[in-house]
Amino acid sequence: MASLSEIVSYTDRFLHVREVGDWDNALNGVQIENSGRVTRIGAAVDVSTRVLTEAQKRDVDLLIVHHGLFWPGLQPIQGALRRQLRLAFENDVALYSVHLPLDIHARVGNNAQLVAALGLKSTQLFLEEKGKPVGIKIRASLPCNELVRKLRKALNGPVKAFDFGPKQTRVIGVVTGAAGSEIYRVADEEIDTFITGEAPHWAAVAAEEVGMNLLLGGHYATEVFGVKALAAHLSKRFKVPWEFIECRTGL
Repeated sequence: MASLSEIVSYTDRFLHVREVGDWDNALNGVQIENSGRVTRIGAAVDVSTRVLTEAQKRDVDLLIVHHGLFWPGLQPIQGALRRQLRLAFENDVALYSVHLPLDIHARVGNNAQLVAALGLKSTQLFLEEKGKPVGIKIRASLPCNELVRKLRKALNGPVKAFDFGPKQTRVIGVVTGAAGSEIYRVADEEIDTFITGEAPHWAAVAAEEVGMNLLLGGHYATEVFGVKALAAHLSKRFKVPWEFIECRTGL
C-alpha cells in the first residue's frame, strides 16, 4: 500500500509543480486529502459529480485530474461544490489536480503524448505562457489530409479542419486544450498547420487570413493523454493499479 504523502511529494517534483506558473484557479497539487492511503489511482480530465461517483464505484482513493475543483473561482460551499466535496470526504478520495505542469511535461505531458501518438519527431518548444513554453513545434513534411487522418485516429474522434494552409505541411504546431485564440502568435512562429483542441469563432477567420491549416480535435479529446500517462507512470513506480474514468464533455 502506498501513502498519499509519498505519491504527492514525488509527483510535485516529477512535474515541477512549484516551478511552473499557472492561473490561480488551477491550484496545482493536492486539492483534497484523504486518510493517507492509496490503493487505486483514477485518472480523469475533469473532476465532477459523475467522475467522483464513478471513482467511488471503482474503489479509487486517489483521483488525478487536469481541471480541478476551483476553475470557477472563489465560491460558497453549496450546490455542486458541496456535493463534490461530500462525495470525496465520504469515500475517502484524495484529489490531485495539475494543469500547465502536465500540459508541458516532456515525458507525460499532453503535448508530448499527442505528438508521440501522431508519430512526429524533430520537435522544439514554442509559445511562452506564464514564463514557460506551452507548445511543441515540429518540422514535418506530409500531406495535410494524412495528418488529419492520423489525428482522428490518435483522438479516436472527429477533427474539425479549416484547410487554409498548404496541402503539404512544413511546420506543425501543437498546443492541446483551448489555444485557438493564440493563432496570430502561432502564425508569427511560421507554423503553417496548427493543432489544438478548440478555438473561438474568429480564429477560423484568422486562419484563412494568415493562410494556416487549423485542426481542432476537441478540448477534452486532446487532454486525455497527460492524466493517463501520469497515472500509468505512478502506477508502475508505486505498484498501485490505475484506470481511466471517461467522462466526455463534447467540447
